[in-house]
Amino acid sequence: MSRRDEVTALLQALLRIDTVNPPGNETRAAELLRDYLAQHGVECELFAREPHRANLVARIKGGDGPSLAFLSHTDTVLADPAEWDRDPWSGDLVDGEVWGRGALDMKDQVAASTVAFASLAREGFVPSGDLVLLVVADEEVGAGFGLSWLVEAHPDAARCDYALNEGGGERLVIGGSPIYLCATAEKMSAPFKVRVHGRSGHASMPGIGDNALVKAARYLQTLGAHEPPLQLIPEAKGLLEATLGDVPPLDEALERARALDPVLGDLVEPLLSFTLSPTMIDASHQRNVIPALCEITVDCRLLPETTPADVEPLIRAALGSGSYDLEFLEAVGGTRSDLHTPLWDALEEFTARIEPGARMAPMACLGFTDSHFLRQAFGTTAYGYFPLKTMDTELAATLIHSANERIPVDDLELGVDMLRSVAHSLLAA
Repeated sequence: MSRRDEVTALLQALLRIDTVNPPGNETRAAELLRDYLAQHGVECELFAREPHRANLVARIKGGDGPSLAFLSHTDTVLADPAEWDRDPWSGDLVDGEVWGRGALDMKDQVAASTVAFASLAREGFVPSGDLVLLVVADEEVGAGFGLSWLVEAHPDAARCDYALNEGGGERLVIGGSPIYLCATAEKMSAPFKVRVHGRSGHASMPGIGDNALVKAARYLQTLGAHEPPLQLIPEAKGLLEATLGDVPPLDEALERARALDPVLGDLVEPLLSFTLSPTMIDASHQRNVIPALCEITVDCRLLPETTPADVEPLIRAALGSGSYDLEFLEAVGGTRSDLHTPLWDALEEFTARIEPGARMAPMACLGFTDSHFLRQAFGTTAYGYFPLKTMDTELAATLIHSANERIPVDDLELGVDMLRSVAHSLLAA
């Protein structure tokens, strides 16, 4: 069986296992991978905080050189079959594409990483440092069963110097040249609540109370319209240099990027500042009661290595004075890896072979990935890269976490080739 057929069959089998998180039930996927690896003479271990939420670790022992991990997760978001043209857990192969929940996020990379790892093992690959396969649970929710738990409970199993994960691989064509994006950092998820205070009363007598919901309207409008100060981070600088040829003044960068390619503009905009998106509001739960409290929940994403303490004064200044409280709910992510590393060189070398003129550009992932836990725990150089050459970037973006998720087999095979190439380049004995 060719590696192309092998990775297709493995992905189909993975997609037929429902690992929607919650509840996850990722052990079923881990056991499937364990059995597949055993068929190719590869031993692995399952680590689980709870029996049904297993993480899989396999290792090809190497010398004293740096170690490389293929990192992926088996859980998925939910899927409503009524929205799909096919059963979300069918794993159907249709016109060269594999359909199912997780086909792009990220059972495709699970399958490609596992096949790349197994194929290297059966070929007798002897790396200069350990090659590690990390297939974890609970990335989509992060309730403490996946990599966040593994790096603390079993650090020797997860420790690595380099890691390849999800979060990049989008293909742009700029001036006729293909550019593949590599996620070398990620923004921090730092949501907060604004609690606006008033005084309750009977809704039939509006003047008797102090309506917190009405008072909140001003703050809601301010948050939605706020334009944070611009800042040039290394990832944005690298992306602008690769696409525009230079780095324009910050107040011109977004306009120039959009003029060149609207998709590029959409990518550049959230890299130039932190972002605020009011997403939830909660006030009175009875129609006839004037609310004394109104809570506005805001999705806030901070630039890498920025903290809530850095932006809170700016947010408070924008809101102005008033009867409200502001509380950050969490601060997760926000880590970055250096752009100039042997892993970057290995990926760049492979990317140049994908198609004529192809090259890489850095990107900061706008969402959260498990790369954060490796960087935080071990100082791992972790990149997100799984190149999609066949599938259109805009189409892929609309399918992730949505209906009719699918991936071309050509891109699956390309992913296997990329992972094998990087292992050979980075871990050459």
